[in-house]
Amino acid sequence: MPSLKDLKNRIASVKATQKITKAMKMVAAAKLRRAQEAAEAARPYSQRMGAVLANIAQAVGSDDSAPRLMTGTGKDDVHLLIVCTAERGLCGGFNSQIARFARDHARKLLAAGKTVKIFCVGKKGYDSLRREFAANIVERTDLREVKRVAFENADTIGRKVISMFDKGEFDVATLFYSEFKSVISQVPTAQQLIPAAAPEAVATTGASAVYEYEPDAGAILEDLIPRNISVQIFRALLENVAGEMGAKMSAMDNATRNAGEMINKLTLSYNRQRQAQITKELIEIISGAEAL
Repeated sequence: MPSLKDLKNRIASVKATQKITKAMKMVAAAKLRRAQEAAEAARPYSQRMGAVLANIAQAVGSDDSAPRLMTGTGKDDVHLLIVCTAERGLCGGFNSQIARFARDHARKLLAAGKTVKIFCVGKKGYDSLRREFAANIVERTDLREVKRVAFENADTIGRKVISMFDKGEFDVATLFYSEFKSVISQVPTAQQLIPAAAPEAVATTGASAVYEYEPDAGAILEDLIPRNISVQIFRALLENVAGEMGAKMSAMDNATRNAGEMINKLTLSYNRQRQAQITKELIEIISGAEAL
């Protein structure tokens, strides 16, 4: 049984931890609002770019002028998994959910006889995946020094991916990230980047408009698809930042409450032990007095 001094020290330690978790919760709540606004602002742009890409892709069809980023290599033997996670922990199961989702997908591909390569964006995803897929990790990007994610960061990653595709290092590229829904809900998501899986064009009730492209549609796609890849990666990074802050806020709130419960239990144990010690001393004094 711990002594009174041990219990007192433990209570002080838990109280200090509670102050830290409460402060981290407040910091995460302050960052969450800005991150959520950025993620929500990026969604219409990425969706609209996808719609434009779909319209131009329909005009090109299966023409030989279509770029390889849209048509692919004609094979699906080698798959590149771009796994985006956070750089830091203390955010519950946020990082592990993305890593588990990517890990399950990699296992299915390997079971089907495919070759899997992994591009890790974020320290936590790399730390989790390297335990089982260390030999499959071919590229790694850390954003620990980046205070606020910008399009330049996503564009750098996108250019690396396109360069790997141009060198023939993979056939299909899939992006893994966590889509922000709410503070308590972040959904692991997989999105195919290469070949460009353009969404279906929005159906119209009236007569469809006829567009003429200058320069030709193939030349526009040559410039638009690489930009769309960077835009989708940028959106994924913003969604991850918002999801990380939401998960961290929820995790620190739970930790603060758990610390409060532990303090109450330790305080009750301390008071009971202290009362038992006082009662024991009183009994010894009374017994000594009666013996006289």
